Amino acid sequence: MIKPETKITAKKPKPILWTISGADCSGGAGIAADIKTGHSLDVEVCHLITANTVQNSSQLLSINPIEVEILAEQAKALRCDKPPRVIKIGLIANNAQISWLVSLLLELKQQIKDLIVVYDPVGQASVGGSLSTIHTDALLPLIPLINVITPNLIEAKQLSKLIDNCTESDSITIGKKLISLGCNAVIVKGGHQDDISNTSNVSVRKHCLDTCIQQSASSDLQSYQLQSSYIATSYSHGGGCSFASALACFLAHDYLLRDAFTLTKAYINQGLTFCQQQQQASTETSTNRDFAKRYYGAFEQMGWPSDKNYFPMVIDSLNTQCQHLPTFRALNLAKHERLGLYPVIDSIEWLERLLPLNIKIIQLRIKNKSNEELDTIIKKAVALARKYSCRLFINDYWQLAIKHGAYGVHIGQEDLELADLATISNAGLRLGISTHGCYEFLLAQQLQPSYLAVGAIFPTKTKDMTGQIQGLNNLHHLLALADNIPVVAIGGINQQRVSKVWNTGVSAVAVVTAITEAEQPIEAVKAMQSTMN
Repeated sequence: MIKPETKITAKKPKPILWTISGADCSGGAGIAADIKTGHSLDVEVCHLITANTVQNSSQLLSINPIEVEILAEQAKALRCDKPPRVIKIGLIANNAQISWLVSLLLELKQQIKDLIVVYDPVGQASVGGSLSTIHTDALLPLIPLINVITPNLIEAKQLSKLIDNCTESDSITIGKKLISLGCNAVIVKGGHQDDISNTSNVSVRKHCLDTCIQQSASSDLQSYQLQSSYIATSYSHGGGCSFASALACFLAHDYLLRDAFTLTKAYINQGLTFCQQQQQASTETSTNRDFAKRYYGAFEQMGWPSDKNYFPMVIDSLNTQCQHLPTFRALNLAKHERLGLYPVIDSIEWLERLLPLNIKIIQLRIKNKSNEELDTIIKKAVALARKYSCRLFINDYWQLAIKHGAYGVHIGQEDLELADLATISNAGLRLGISTHGCYEFLLAQQLQPSYLAVGAIFPTKTKDMTGQIQGLNNLHHLLALADNIPVVAIGGINQQRVSKVWNTGVSAVAVVTAITEAEQPIEAVKAMQSTMN
């Protein structure tokens, strides 16, 4: 019963996830894992059970498919009452269920704009034994209706009909082949890849490399790879189901695939770490230690990941090229000092108006100027900033920033590959990097910049950030991953929103139109500075 004094705040309705999969009576995998995962990640779960399995922690005894007529009735009852944001598909027991699924998805994709479908191609039970009577070829009509397929390496090889002796580097090739069958993206889970080191004649798994291949809007293929330390535990029953379900949940919360992929990996690492600790504790107190070590326990769904230790390393060509790059120079902040208001302006005139206002950091973002004009402007800007002891960052034009001795440069994600980061570092300039979500945040953080910018916090007039609005909650999550690197919030921040953003704990709040389009810009700057004191 709710106490009378308890204050209940209105919350945004939870996104709805449909899970279409089998029921594991031992409670580890299938529908049970999907429901536990969905509830832990603030998603409402509706379930359609494709089969009742008879299994325990050591063996699969039987599969009992559900009649298609019953599944169709359940879907009909739910589709108007609780339409899905995302559908997660697991066990498909027979060909009749595939035919029903294809028809259902065709209808739902006409009814629901931007419906996302995640498919975890479960063929084998983790305790051994086949869960399905279908042949791989029967899946061909289904695959073009799938947004993301999440096989492990063994399942991916079966789906792509590749040779059995592929090496782990073939996960990208496998992903590309599966995409050619019509799906939008493939995530090849790395738990079954070989990454073995021999120490004192004992084989030890070192790392787990997960690979995502995605079809982009331009029809090019984008790839993302995440590496984590291998976490050894037999308390992992349902881990694969939970991976696909967690991915579906994060997509239901409107994360981009690359960020949903990253958060999913952190979610799994978090659960496996807890399982490992739980198993160690059980083994130490058990009277039968051999049984405790072997026992196949259920994976633990632990909730939204926030500890930076659970997040993976981003494996990227940029990261590989810059792995020996020294840490960029710091911003010389005193202990607990924050940067405060961070104006982003486009002219010398704005610099002259704002620098006398005790601004600690400012960015010059210039567009549509000739090389000669840029050279003159940046030279004058550097001299002005030095006069006021202000940290001046030049947006993009790192060569001119080096030439004229600017304090630092700010580089967007799209320009990182083109910039010579080693030359910038060797010149002693500070580096700020734009990020949009946890994938880019982790990648940029690995480059050890002077600060990380996160945006857009809110919709903004200056740039189309469709699909990349972070919001305050996501800003909070990213701040937990920041180590000691100052974080700058940017995007759609006006005078009314400054205090909410500042209270998250960011080091700086970057603003553009809140100053440049203000009727009284000097007063606007002073008012925002006052909010941050």
